[in-house]
Amino acid sequence: QVQLVESGGGLVQPGGSLKLSCVASGRTLNNYAMGWFRQAPGKEREFVASIRWYNGMIYYADSVKGRFTLSRDKAKNTVYLQMNSLQADDTAVYYCAADSAPIQSTIASARAYEYWGQGTQVTVSS
Repeated sequence: QVQLVESGGGLVQPGGSLKLSCVASGRTLNNYAMGWFRQAPGKEREFVASIRWYNGMIYYADSVKGRFTLSRDKAKNTVYLQMNSLQADDTAVYYCAADSAPIQSTIASARAYEYWGQGTQVTVSS
């Protein structure tokens, strides 16, 4: 089992920044992919970004490229999501997730991730 705990959400004005954190515990992450997803009210959960733990390969959704940056601290088993130039459309609950057997074709699919955090609310509003 992998336990995931997110933090860092909040209220921010359009154009502002937030940094989310996700601490993983329970397993070593060497073969895992760690992902960020988000879900806005009335919408499906959508992929934001992910990282393959063993080689550091990072993937982004087109909607966040150039604005969001995923990083990690291997020693702390922590992934971060730095979000800049936030827009109202970024408002959602952000979830951290872990996939124990990631493959290229499903790296952006929520169904592939077995473990999920509780989510953290990000609200972009003036």
